[in-house]
Amino acid sequence: MKVYRPKKWLTYFRVFSLLLFAFLITTSEMKRTSVTVVKNDILDKSIKYEIISNQQEESYKLALYQPESSFRGSLTGYAGDCPLCSGVVACKPRINVLEKGIFFDDKEYGTIRMVASSKRYPCGTILRFNAKNVSSEPIIAVVMDRGVGGNNIDLLMNTEDEARKKVGRIRNLEFEILRLGWQ
Repeated sequence: MKVYRPKKWLTYFRVFSLLLFAFLITTSEMKRTSVTVVKNDILDKSIKYEIISNQQEESYKLALYQPESSFRGSLTGYAGDCPLCSGVVACKPRINVLEKGIFFDDKEYGTIRMVASSKRYPCGTILRFNAKNVSSEPIIAVVMDRGVGGNNIDLLMNTEDEARKKVGRIRNLEFEILRLGWQ
């Protein structure tokens, strides 16, 4: 019986065809891989940019809310509707709290509460304190009014009644100075 053996050139052709096929598949895979790498490279850069900007923002906030100093004093409440009050704060810009409310929009700290203090703390000073019966979160406020002495701070409330009931007088409270005056 005769054994069938392909001719040499046919064997070479088949081997060559298989190698060519493998080469084409490999190069097409390499092209896809390189495209993917380029896309990932761009994504990685945008992610790195976001991470860096988030870290910078966090650092800024940490520095912004880092106290310069602190003091102990008393906290009382007051309102712009008291019989002898005009409703206009003493510090510039002279805001009518009866019309605008008890919050102030600061360029650095956003919307914060207003307080009155002695001249020991200049207008624009930012204070942070914990008054649990007023807010569960620390209160950040700006000195916008005068009328108290020493280390006493008056927190502006909507009404006198609310000031008496919610704040009353809190003694020996720690106040942190985040910013001293308008800077």
